[in-house]
Amino acid sequence: MKLVPIRDLCSRISSGGTPSRKRDEYFSQNEHGHPWVKSKELLDCSIARTEEQITDEGLKKSAAKYFPFQTVLVAMYGANVGQLGWLANPATVNQAICGLVADETKADWRFLFYSLLQERAKLITKAQGAAQQNLNQDAIRNFELPIPDLPTQRKIAGILSAYDDLIENNLRRIKILEQMAQSLYREWFVHFRFPGHESATFKDSELGRIPEGWEVKKLGELADQMRRGVPKGELDGSVRYVGLEHIPRQSLALDSWEEATELGSNKLAFKQGEVLFGKIRPYFHKVVVAPFDGICSADTIVIRAKKPEHRALVTACVFTEAFVAHATATSNGSKMPRTDWKVLKDYALVLPPIELLALFSSLFENAVAQQQNLVSRNQILRRTRDLLLPKLLSGGQNLNGFLQ
Repeated sequence: MKLVPIRDLCSRISSGGTPSRKRDEYFSQNEHGHPWVKSKELLDCSIARTEEQITDEGLKKSAAKYFPFQTVLVAMYGANVGQLGWLANPATVNQAICGLVADETKADWRFLFYSLLQERAKLITKAQGAAQQNLNQDAIRNFELPIPDLPTQRKIAGILSAYDDLIENNLRRIKILEQMAQSLYREWFVHFRFPGHESATFKDSELGRIPEGWEVKKLGELADQMRRGVPKGELDGSVRYVGLEHIPRQSLALDSWEEATELGSNKLAFKQGEVLFGKIRPYFHKVVVAPFDGICSADTIVIRAKKPEHRALVTACVFTEAFVAHATATSNGSKMPRTDWKVLKDYALVLPPIELLALFSSLFENAVAQQQNLVSRNQILRRTRDLLLPKLLSGGQNLNGFLQ
């Protein structure tokens, strides 16, 4: 292998931009705008969806620009410096991200990503600044990677990308399970097409016509907000921390977090099985089931069902688009709207008879458990890929055994 500067491997290297936060019309309040990637979304994997979208006007009035499918992204600033990702779809990026579009005649884009992943520690040493470590575009352009010939690149990338293909397939399965869980709740609790509905009789209620034997309840009657404060400072050992940046949009499966040994601000503790609801900009629809005990951002509402038999119903309810829309409509603040449990606890939902509730809980919680199992599989796949990475990319390693 020979050392080649990144500039000689790419047809395009540039950063993006951020529309003015003072102009609300530059940011889309739904998912129909232009996808816009922020550096905290670079988690060493593909990026198919973004937390925020910008409008046509925001794209026009900023340095944000589109990068094509398969662009490799590098975070240039601050705590995320050196983090990587690649675009699963065309998207725009902010100014803290450098986009690398591989020249197909010189580099396989997948090999470029894996090489940067392997050489990340060296790349980060090129960052400058005392208060905040920053990589500039020149440092990235001039950074040298050990590069074999193009056929060898493709063979190595093919081996490593097989793991990422399995990861992507599991992500698709997670999404299908989520859609099934949502559809189950919608059919049974919104349209009342539950098992035995053909012979059900209905009665009037504050929510309209509901089946006989069902009750209207406030969310606060079935669940509590848990406020277990954790003060800033050093922790007693390493603890799993979930920030709002770790919680995916419209997905119950938590698939990223970090290990923390100290906290720069006050946080909240949560327990396995509790629901984490992002209260800032609730329209982002950040709702997950905690797969372990840990701590989270104070801008999270931690929700716990009062009884185990109500856990699935509570989770399904707060994950619905209707509940998220209610949280959005009742939130306070124009720039950074926040929702409040004092308001959310009065949200009305229907409670079915215990036998039907038990059947729903079994089906719903099975789907959630399968999702988290797939997340665990993906973590194993990533670890395996990363263990194989240096063996395949080492300039002094004989690759024949791997590539034959």
